Amino acid sequence: MRIDILCLFPEMFVSPFAHSIVRRAEERGLVEVISHNIRDFAHDRHATVDDYPYGGGAGMVLKPEPVFEAAEYVRHSTRSSDSPVVLLTPGGRLFSQGIAAELSAHSHLTLICGHYEGVDERVAEHLATDELSIGDYVLTGGELAAMVVVDAVVRLLPGVLGCHESAADDSHADGLLEYPQYTRPEEFRGWRVPPVLLSGNHAEIAAWRRRQSVLKTAARRPDLLNNVTLSDKERAWILESL
Repeated sequence: MRIDILCLFPEMFVSPFAHSIVRRAEERGLVEVISHNIRDFAHDRHATVDDYPYGGGAGMVLKPEPVFEAAEYVRHSTRSSDSPVVLLTPGGRLFSQGIAAELSAHSHLTLICGHYEGVDERVAEHLATDELSIGDYVLTGGELAAMVVVDAVVRLLPGVLGCHESAADDSHADGLLEYPQYTRPEEFRGWRVPPVLLSGNHAEIAAWRRRQSVLKTAARRPDLLNNVTLSDKERAWILESL
């Protein structure tokens, strides 16, 4: 997979992507992440990429010309005419594990990082194929949001994680929060690992983990249960815990 990021501060990606999973994936040839400075596609001597909003108001708006030209440069260099072009903006649909899985199925992605007061609406209407937000809050720019999207997508690519089940068991992978995890020592400051995890009975362990996942989701993120199919037994677990 190749991921192109159009932004104003490409240097922000150097350190985060030089470590951990993204770096290892790049070293193994599983992904290529390239950041492009939108200012390089401005044509005046000041490399102007923003201007005052029509109709008045505070702040500056990212101009459409350099954004379109940056995206067209990427499209021409990759010869990719139908890959997703994602605008990262507080007004986009909420990014989720499901969307990360959708994006990981593509061989190429282009991410556009919004900045200032926003991006000229013509970018959303005529260039972006999707708009994503990583949460109901406002960041200074879309670079941090792009890092989140890249990390979530890259770890789902085949061969990136050492164990395929690691991604399958993640929180939100099946719509529920992940069950509690424990490791050695068996006892720490009087707190013991649940005996079922030491039993070696894989069926009982799987049943315990499912129950814990359901109860944890009901307690912390009950809104997620609206999109999950639960059995009568699992619903009874929730009622018993109230």
